[in-house]
Amino acid sequence: MASVKIEHVTKSFGDNIILKDFSAEFEDGQFATLLGPSGCGKTTMLRMIAGFEKPDEGEISIGGRKVNGKDVFVPPENRGLGMVFQSYAVWPHMTVFDNVAYPLKLKKMPKEEIRQRVMEILEIVHMDQYEKRRPSELSGGQQQRIALGRALAAQPGVMLLDEPLSNLDARLREDMRFEIKDIQQRFRMTVVYVTHDQSEAMTMSDIIYVINNGEIEQSGRPVDIYRKPREGFVRDFIGGVDLLSGEAEGGRIRLKGTDQGFICDENIHGSVEVAIRPDDIYIISPEGRFLSSKQ
Repeated sequence: MASVKIEHVTKSFGDNIILKDFSAEFEDGQFATLLGPSGCGKTTMLRMIAGFEKPDEGEISIGGRKVNGKDVFVPPENRGLGMVFQSYAVWPHMTVFDNVAYPLKLKKMPKEEIRQRVMEILEIVHMDQYEKRRPSELSGGQQQRIALGRALAAQPGVMLLDEPLSNLDARLREDMRFEIKDIQQRFRMTVVYVTHDQSEAMTMSDIIYVINNGEIEQSGRPVDIYRKPREGFVRDFIGGVDLLSGEAEGGRIRLKGTDQGFICDENIHGSVEVAIRPDDIYIISPEGRFLSSKQ
């Protein structure tokens, strides 16, 4: 079992509070995304799961085993994790094969077993034809595949990815989204993915945690985060939105300046803001004739 449980974690650097009473649980085999603007604390949380930082308060457990807590600290190499960084972090002096084989050599696995495992991984990340090349001979997307392959080689129960696609161009980012999701499903891994890109989060995740100023604003399935935001920050951060003024009374909202209205909760009264997603807008003529599809 490779679940990750975070309980009441707080982290500060000097007087700067990065995370405040942060609690979350990522289920075994789940693709969980920490989404938020730069500086919100998402990468710090990932680094604490990895063991590169220690929380000031709270506990972290991986697969039911406590790895951070009072008088408990399991070093990164003993947590059974794989990690892919934004900067690739591949060894420039090693070939593609040796980069992927590195964690297996540290475990002193037999040479034949290493070769078999590495070639299987290189085939999965579509890099088997480049095994003898060095990183300087590869594109950014290919280097990111090697970093992903190296993390997969040790067969981790949990994979941590820190904005791994941000240095790629738009087309490569889109391709790699599907590659990463396919690999996650094939290996049935738990993935904790950090990004500020809403499109990545919406297309890849089973569950999203929207973070702002070190706190979770909302968590849930992508469709629920998009359709049922509980906070103004979440509403505005996830996709485009148009705001219209209205008056609520008797279980109905009437849009100001129009004779248009719709049903609402009877407990809502007075002036309100109505948030409408652009993909829910149709253009219709004054005579009621349909003019265009969803925009």
